[in-house]
Amino acid sequence: MSGFAWMEFFRGMPWLSWGALIHALLFVSVVLHVLRHRRRADSTLLWLFVTWSLPVVGAVLYAMFGVDRVPKMRWHRGVERRVRMDGARRAAKDEVLPAAYWQSMGRDSVTPADEWTQFLDRPMAAMLDNFPLLGGNHVEPLLTGDEAFPRMLEAIRNAEHHIHLQSFIIGNDDVGREFMDAVAERAREGVQVRVLYDRFGSSHALWGGLFRRYRRVPNLSMSGWTQSNLFRKQLHFNLRNHRKILVADGRIGFMGGINLNDYSRSRENESSIQDYHFELRGPIVQVLQYSFLRDWHVMTEENPEKLLSVEHFGRQPSAGGALARVINSGPSSDLQVAVDMFFNAVNAAREQVFILTPYFLPSDDLMRALRLAALRGVQVYLVVPEKSNHWYTTWASRAVYEDLLEAGVRIFERPPPFIHAKAMTVDDRMAIVGSANWDYRSLFSNYETSLVVYDAQFVMHLKLLMGEDLSVSRELKLQIFKERPVAHRYLENFCGLFTPLL
Repeated sequence: MSGFAWMEFFRGMPWLSWGALIHALLFVSVVLHVLRHRRRADSTLLWLFVTWSLPVVGAVLYAMFGVDRVPKMRWHRGVERRVRMDGARRAAKDEVLPAAYWQSMGRDSVTPADEWTQFLDRPMAAMLDNFPLLGGNHVEPLLTGDEAFPRMLEAIRNAEHHIHLQSFIIGNDDVGREFMDAVAERAREGVQVRVLYDRFGSSHALWGGLFRRYRRVPNLSMSGWTQSNLFRKQLHFNLRNHRKILVADGRIGFMGGINLNDYSRSRENESSIQDYHFELRGPIVQVLQYSFLRDWHVMTEENPEKLLSVEHFGRQPSAGGALARVINSGPSSDLQVAVDMFFNAVNAAREQVFILTPYFLPSDDLMRALRLAALRGVQVYLVVPEKSNHWYTTWASRAVYEDLLEAGVRIFERPPPFIHAKAMTVDDRMAIVGSANWDYRSLFSNYETSLVVYDAQFVMHLKLLMGEDLSVSRELKLQIFKERPVAHRYLENFCGLFTPLL
């Protein structure tokens, strides 16, 4: 058969059209990419289904939202930058960064006195040698932006050498402008200011021109975190920096769940969303400082020797009796640090686990840990919003409630205002706070900063705040929950199918 005859034979056959060929090639590319690394089977199958069902569009969606690990070349570049940071850190002289501080933490690095705390902290110590357990800290909870913002702005206005500010959301609103005006004022007075924001979370401020207003302010440097850059063949909108950090002069730090926008502060005739932030003093502030500067270096490649200056890392005196460890997690590691942190805490509990989270879409191993804890007699309390700010996460969360209720987990739904706080206590002796939620995005895709605190006084203070949220919540009863409408079950399970994407 001649070439012309073959062309006539295949002409008009859609499965061999150019569109079908492109679709097939894109699908094979996605298959090869998802199989390069071990990942959750449900997520893999869902993305393959989306890619095949939505020609071209599915592959683009996967590239934008399906990648939950930093690409290999990008990761190697990040490692090189981090090695330069770590190398400069270890080479620093005693008066800048004491070798004993970063290698064994000298007088500040501690080993818990009691056996239970040693057992609980041992896995974290093995995974996070760059973020040691430190003593001599004071950690104070701050409720909503009404308490946190005045303290943060005071620290900014009192800063004399440097201010390092990092937030997932800096709003193009009164709160965003107030913070940017405050840091700009100090920069004009000679204070070195660095502002790091997530380009996705702060998109309104980015595209609304807020940051452009300050780009000519002397001593004020700004950088947007992103791992989506067409010029570098990156299209990874799914990898976001969810951390919220403020460090002023290396002496006082803030971290937690509060974004810098109007919703986090009470307004006329409108309550703020319910959220927790934390003021830190003591040696732990230096670790928070290092976390910020490492992220800053990855985005800007600023000279690490300049970043690791004596003004940034002077030795801090003891400020209290709390033992604390910063735990950073994110897609730049094959370790599932956030999952391991929560799993380890639940698994070690002997008496009580108290969890407060705005988004509850746990992985299978965390579900199993909660169920087994309840079955072995541990009191497990879970407080979630009655209505999420993303309606589909509410329904997806409810898809797993029945299994937990049957095991004895007590679930409470808090009525509005929306609760955005993230907190966990174990046996009245340990607390985990920070930016990480109990959902797939925080567990696997986001860059998060959590703080583990061993201090009975702090834990009891935190539990009082959590108890107030619990007291206004409605407890779900197993029998009543089982009798919910069938339509609700369909919607819950349908939304639950998309849990790996949420």
